[in-house]
Amino acid sequence: MTIPEDLRYTKDHEWMKLLEDGSTALVGITDFAQSELGDIVFVDMKATGTMLKEHEVFGTVEAVKTVADLFAPVAGQILEVNTGLDNAEVVNQDPYNAGWLVKMKVSDPAAVNLLLDSAAYRQLTGE
Repeated sequence: MTIPEDLRYTKDHEWMKLLEDGSTALVGITDFAQSELGDIVFVDMKATGTMLKEHEVFGTVEAVKTVADLFAPVAGQILEVNTGLDNAEVVNQDPYNAGWLVKMKVSDPAAVNLLLDSAAYRQLTGE
């Protein structure tokens, strides 16, 4: 299982990466989450422009086995939904790159540092 060092993680198995501007971030689900869910067949995200509170549901991932809610790692606004998710399997194939879910404007960029680092996430998952 892959756990990139440059990302931050939640206990709900989402990842977040601040982009170069320091206030925009990509959000997705982890390799661990996609492997636990199994074959992902559909992804449904809230609309661009939606304001999110920390830990608010921003979408769902439907797999053959189950449907899972997705939780915002921090507060912010959805700027973009990944249009490549029309092919939902991309989340299984490449969860950290092509399979990102939303791009968001983070309300408080310092809050990202409060998320789990790769070592803490590795400990959480037992990897």
